[in-house]
Amino acid sequence: MTDSPDRTRTRLPGISSRAWEHPADRTALVTLRSLSGFDTVLKTLSGLFRERQHRLLYLATSVRVDARQFGSIHDLREDCVSILDANTTPEFFVLQDPQPNAFTIGMDTPFVVLTTGMIDLMDYEELRFVVGHELGHALSGHAVYRTVLLHLMRLAGSIGWMPVGGWALRAIVAALMEWSRKSELSGDRAGLLCSQDPDAAIRVQMKLAGGPRLASMNTVAFLEQAAEYEASGDLRDGVLKLLNLELQTHPFSVLRAAELRKWVKSGEYRRILEGGYPLRADDKSASIGDEIRGAARSYKESFDQSDDPLIRTVRDVGRDFGTAAQTVGDGINDVVSNISSKLADWRVNRDRNDDN
Repeated sequence: MTDSPDRTRTRLPGISSRAWEHPADRTALVTLRSLSGFDTVLKTLSGLFRERQHRLLYLATSVRVDARQFGSIHDLREDCVSILDANTTPEFFVLQDPQPNAFTIGMDTPFVVLTTGMIDLMDYEELRFVVGHELGHALSGHAVYRTVLLHLMRLAGSIGWMPVGGWALRAIVAALMEWSRKSELSGDRAGLLCSQDPDAAIRVQMKLAGGPRLASMNTVAFLEQAAEYEASGDLRDGVLKLLNLELQTHPFSVLRAAELRKWVKSGEYRRILEGGYPLRADDKSASIGDEIRGAARSYKESFDQSDDPLIRTVRDVGRDFGTAAQTVGDGINDVVSNISSKLADWRVNRDRNDDN
């Protein structure tokens, strides 16, 4: 629970954002990047949300980070930009707000806003993770889908009374919400690659869940909550979990910590630090099919390994249905064989009678 000392961190030259993107997130982004002209459409859409006006608003109402203002945040940003070998350095603003928050805005020129509540809550190494998380969002271009999500949510609110169109739109919004939650897991991975301190990354989630009193919390117990959340309860609890998540753009803090720990244990984090990562230079040749298959594998693994009562029930029903289908199939085959046999006997007897 002690703070990690500052140290030299591994640089990742030429790293592609695909290295830290969750498979479901990466599939959407690779598909998006392959659509020529789509950026122009979305930038036009972004104009509906007055992106430039938002930047001017923060320029007038908050403090822009540089070497003279919030120098420690400036240093963290410069270090994260160097680690992820970013081509550009997004602007950062500090906003007076006691609520701990950080977010990335903009499609054409993304910028990051940190609240004073977030800065006050985190120590230096934890802030490094937060800065890296937001830089990951900016480099992945997550604002693209978030602009679409905001637009569709407003549209859903205005035509949600329509029985067919409303439900179709809600299905799209639900899918984008699921993407948004996966994009946060991507941001967490980028934050860890910048901080290169898994303990600090877990502490961030603990503080977001329970506040600054780390002395009253325990990392092992905190992660045990995720396992209990996943496995406890009955079918009703599984449904309630889905309802709780339905309109959430972010996964819950306990589950984010568990997902980050799972990523570290998978060995992928270590492989990236050792140089085994995709390169930006190869982004244009990335296969959409490969990404779709990767996302499907990710969801299948989560489904197969999940202890959630609802997913267990669906899994068991599927298995029982398969067994039942096999039994029914065998039974039908037996009936057909029996009928065929009786028809054959009837023909033999008929032929004999005819001969007589």
